[in-house]
Amino acid sequence: MSDTRLSRMLHVLVHMHLLGGSETSDTISKMLNTNPVVVRRTMAALKDHGIVASSGGRSGGWRLARSASEITVEHVHHALQSGSAFSIALSKDHSSCPVESAVNRFLDRAMTDAETCLRRSFAAMTIDDFATQFV
Repeated sequence: MSDTRLSRMLHVLVHMHLLGGSETSDTISKMLNTNPVVVRRTMAALKDHGIVASSGGRSGGWRLARSASEITVEHVHHALQSGSAFSIALSKDHSSCPVESAVNRFLDRAMTDAETCLRRSFAAMTIDDFATQFV
């Protein structure tokens, strides 16, 4: 099963930056074709990591908590998902088998290398970088 939260939240954050104000959970839910409760839950994770802030009341909603040039894809990814970006798991059915051990060592090393490359790429791209592609 694919996890689309990262791409969907990046989409929302770029729109929020371009629009320059705050957006309600209802507005964001329409943008993403989902339920406002799902939006509030996901945005709460971003709020916990200082990416967005919220305010209540008639003119309330979600807004960026810091500059778009300070929010990287890595920040958003970290807020939404802990652990590895990959869902590949190593087999532990036959821990004494040298073949399984060799396969697991290879996969572990390959995934570690790939994760390092992915995180480096994520850290280099900001919300503002996306926005400048459309301005």
